[in-house]
Amino acid sequence: MASKKPIVKQVALLSFFPQLALLTAMIFFARWMGFNNFVIPGALMYLAISLPLRFGVPHHHRKGIALFKKGLFEDAIPFFENSYSFFKRNSWIDKYRYVILLSSSQISYTEMALLNIAFCYGQSGDEKKSKTYYEKTLAEFPDSEIAKTSLQMFQAAKPIAKPLS
Repeated sequence: MASKKPIVKQVALLSFFPQLALLTAMIFFARWMGFNNFVIPGALMYLAISLPLRFGVPHHHRKGIALFKKGLFEDAIPFFENSYSFFKRNSWIDKYRYVILLSSSQISYTEMALLNIAFCYGQSGDEKKSKTYYEKTLAEFPDSEIAKTSLQMFQAAKPIAKPLS
């Protein structure tokens, strides 16, 4: 089911190489184990490893996204905050997410959490907190185009004062 919420997913093409390497290793392992049709068992082993990594470790992020897609923005915020805290404490997981989590995301889970918190506050009507989180994102990730663009939209939305005549 397609979401009607604006979700940005930036994919890092280089992230597919570790995934392809693991899949290839699992296929060769299945062949070494003596399976006749070794591709299917190798692919199943890859899935047995990759799915828990992709869905288990970033479980707060996934829960936040599920609530976000339902339009439950205020309910999603604590999950994104938990995701931010987890990946901030375990920055090495986020840094090497291509290999550890087999994640294809170009932006880190830490950055995604901040952006999602900012967006959720914006959708909940709390412009001040939304802007604060976009600024926090930009402070931690100076190249964040999403944060830059969002802050520019805040600036553009400000009413223009008319000169007194």
